[in-house]
Amino acid sequence: MTVDHAAEEGVLGFAHAALIIDAGLDLSSVLGAELRRSAEVYDEVLLIVGDRTRAVLADTDVPGEVVSWADPAAFYQRLGSAYETFRHYLAAQHQAGRRVHVIAEPDLTSTVDPGFHAERVAAYLAYEAVCNDAYALGGGSAVTCIWDSRDHADTVIDAVRSTHSYLLTAAGPMSSPGYLSPERYLAERHESSLRPAPPYVDRAVTLYEVAELSALRSMLGAWTAEHGFTVQATEDVMVAVVEVATNGLRYGGAPVRIRAWRHGATLIVQCDDAGGHPIPVTAGYHRPHPLAAVTGGRGLWLARQLADVAVMSSAPGRTSVRLYFPRQLMQPPS
Repeated sequence: MTVDHAAEEGVLGFAHAALIIDAGLDLSSVLGAELRRSAEVYDEVLLIVGDRTRAVLADTDVPGEVVSWADPAAFYQRLGSAYETFRHYLAAQHQAGRRVHVIAEPDLTSTVDPGFHAERVAAYLAYEAVCNDAYALGGGSAVTCIWDSRDHADTVIDAVRSTHSYLLTAAGPMSSPGYLSPERYLAERHESSLRPAPPYVDRAVTLYEVAELSALRSMLGAWTAEHGFTVQATEDVMVAVVEVATNGLRYGGAPVRIRAWRHGATLIVQCDDAGGHPIPVTAGYHRPHPLAAVTGGRGLWLARQLADVAVMSSAPGRTSVRLYFPRQLMQPPS
């Protein structure tokens, strides 16, 4: 194993690394060494980790004058808004002339129904890919993500290596030999199909023109209220779905069929238009220009922000967008 000293010293550009935990890794030693190295390079090292990793670091010589801690709940909620929270934080630090190193440990499975773990992890890894471009605008900061191979399938860990340009190892930082550019990663893993919708759904409506969107809003409002969603959570569902349905009418093709159903504590809405036009693999990941509110082009970005997971699929004569709204994440406890 060859240490990539450019990764260790290249603080002028954004560095995105993965620390992959396996049975043979001494997490305390590896992470402690990284904290001491980063304390000499960055203005702040922000740790956003779970209780298990905090316990591992309890006896580690952590440079307290630089290292700070944050509650993962403050950063990790719905995936799109979590991605945007990190982007905004790094951009603000850059604007203030500060270089920071964020060491984060995503919790992707404890807050959603077990049946959706695979979709949520896949969706999060797509954000991990895109952030290599988006977070680079934050200047010379770094993000290191902790992934425990004991908690994920080998295919997930392979994807982690593909979405992080560096790996943090016992020998130090090194270039990830499996790294793929964001566009290539998303293109190679773009969903070609969705798991079948249930044969019976809670609500279904078919739209032929924009004037019918008000009826869609009314249907969604009544349905989410039935399942105990707050007023704000209900509004978020309505805005996300209406944006996707509007895109279907304007850019795909009528009719647009909307189906809504519940699985456990998660509400799911799928919009199918008749266009069959492939959706660009990076659509909705990058914050739109402010004028997009007037000129169009922000619908999928809003949907990704307001839903937890958005999955898209295209086939001849049909383009589908499926949105997941876990109740716990739509209205987390205050």
